[in-house]
Amino acid sequence: MFTGIIEELGTVESLDHRAGSARLTLRSPRVLEGISLGDSIAVSGCCLTVTAHDTRSWTADVITTTLEATSLGALEPGDRVNLERCVRADGRLDGHIVQGHVDGVAEIIGREESSGTTLLRLALPAGLERYVVDKGSLAVDGISLTVAGLDGEVATIGLIPETLERTTLGTKGVGDEVNLEVDVLAKYVEKLSASLLPGREDRR
Repeated sequence: MFTGIIEELGTVESLDHRAGSARLTLRSPRVLEGISLGDSIAVSGCCLTVTAHDTRSWTADVITTTLEATSLGALEPGDRVNLERCVRADGRLDGHIVQGHVDGVAEIIGREESSGTTLLRLALPAGLERYVVDKGSLAVDGISLTVAGLDGEVATIGLIPETLERTTLGTKGVGDEVNLEVDVLAKYVEKLSASLLPGREDRR
């Protein structure tokens, strides 16, 4: 489990495509502190398992399903990614509960400045809008953010300068894609409501 608080900007060293998978190697010395083989690290919101590492870089295997369902398949050497180690049980939950299971990829359709805040408008993938609420939590490329506005299938998020400096969203613009993970609590509520309310069908 993660919290959506980014610890480091990593750099892609290579993405080696193979039959049915790919091997991703990243340079990121900070998140490797205390890491062992088999540990989990969220890469721009996608939970990956460490399969090899030294003091400055590490490798993870990425299956085809993950490559197709996220933005990881488009990574190239030199690209930056948001990184977060899994949360310790005795740590602070500064963001919100993030599983590292990407629900869909959104396109940035707007970026503007307003009173010192950068506003990004995201075109939500079909079906995800019902899990997103105004002032609710949304993980964008692994970053725990608050929804500033919702208009149908378009969500607006506000970014403070600290977030722009410490994450990849500082360089993202219109046309770029980002990984989304909705609040898992919303999905559980929908599932339970479908079973408890007579005549209600699960629309998923």
